[in-house]
Amino acid sequence: MFTITKEVYFCYGHRLMNHPGKCRNLHGHSVKASISIQQAQLNEQGMVCDFSEIKDCVESYIDQHLDHNFLLHQDDPIIPMLIENNERFLALAEHPTAEVLSKMIYQHLKQAGFNVAQVVLWETASANACYSEN
Repeated sequence: MFTITKEVYFCYGHRLMNHPGKCRNLHGHSVKASISIQQAQLNEQGMVCDFSEIKDCVESYIDQHLDHNFLLHQDDPIIPMLIENNERFLALAEHPTAEVLSKMIYQHLKQAGFNVAQVVLWETASANACYSEN
């Protein structure tokens, strides 16, 4: 099995309403997403795929939904104030954790036709969450 990995970077704000610690407060992250694609056979160019194909697919999704956006659980009581002030946000059915975001990116790439092995989201330099279906 051949595997390639592409890294992309973006920023987002969020809070985890039910978190017992600091993460219940409004805060933001500059993150790295590490996307691994695999294939048993290489294409006619001797590649799993071109890195730019991964970049184009994932960056358009991230730009539209995640980058410089405020990610909240759909029941967060701050949402009406954000609507009233015409602020950008994304309400999720799940809490906006690194685990959930890595799953969202994974599912987008899979729906786009990539054979995704895993997506790792580095929330800090020393902490990451990974999603795969294996």
